Amino acid sequence: MDIGDEVEARADGHARRANGRTAGLRTRVSRSLVGQVWDRLLEVEFLDRSVALAGKAFVSFFPLVIVVMAFVPESLRPIRSAVLARFGLEGDALTLAREAFSSTNDVREAAGVLGLVLALLFATSFTLSLQRCYLRVWRRPPGSGVRSYWRGASWLLAILTMLAVMGALRGVLDAGAGALLFAILSLAVVSGLWWFTAWLLLFGEVRARVLAPTGVITSLFLTGYAASAAIWMPRMVTHNEAQFGFFGVALALVTWFSGDAICVVLGMCAGAVLAEDTGRVGRSIRGGDLPWLTPGAPPDLPPPARPLRLRDAIEHTDER
Repeated sequence: MDIGDEVEARADGHARRANGRTAGLRTRVSRSLVGQVWDRLLEVEFLDRSVALAGKAFVSFFPLVIVVMAFVPESLRPIRSAVLARFGLEGDALTLAREAFSSTNDVREAAGVLGLVLALLFATSFTLSLQRCYLRVWRRPPGSGVRSYWRGASWLLAILTMLAVMGALRGVLDAGAGALLFAILSLAVVSGLWWFTAWLLLFGEVRARVLAPTGVITSLFLTGYAASAAIWMPRMVTHNEAQFGFFGVALALVTWFSGDAICVVLGMCAGAVLAEDTGRVGRSIRGGDLPWLTPGAPPDLPPPARPLRLRDAIEHTDER
């Protein structure tokens, strides 16, 4: 063997070893909990789902909040402060947003009772999309339309109640040690809401204990995201309003809703993967070797039949 052949053989050997190490690392990552969460995100086309949820939240759920505030008693108006706090607005951006919420008499006269009813009906399109996402993430079969509608209406009532409670708490606990207590209570309330959300929208077919991590993880993601919004959201709203007027404010809100939706989908996927884990983590969540489904619940749908690719995050395909 001449020197050229020897060098080429050594290069091929190095390449094969490098490829083997890369393949081994890829296999270990894909088998880890983090890798499984990523695969579940790809499976549900998380970017596409998140954008769809964000759009429906902006055009149906968000207007419902504005209309409801125009009809509820003054004692329930803290919903407004809770919503604005989630956006992380301050300064001119906060003043601009408050003006959109302040004209309750004008909204009530313009909408009327019929407008309130229509707002509720439109908001169910958001709850149905949210429910379809939960069912897809947990690989559950779809339910009947009647069950979905009343559960969606119940969820709307629950989240409006939560916003009212959080707004009232913020008004009482607004400084010093009270602010720390509010942060703890907020995390607990939001965790409970998303725990209840998962159980409700999955038709109660997944055991409540199994869904507790979903609520906590979703709450942590949303709380962190809301905290980060205080850094970038005011500047975005002010800049967009100066450049595009009210349309620019709408663009900023859609951006915020998109990030919020990604946090929710992340919480869904992480909770589902942890619940299905065959190791120590999964057994502790399920309480041993018990199944995650309630007795009599229909079996799960099968996982995708083909390897997942990055483009699955945004592209729907029937090859599943």
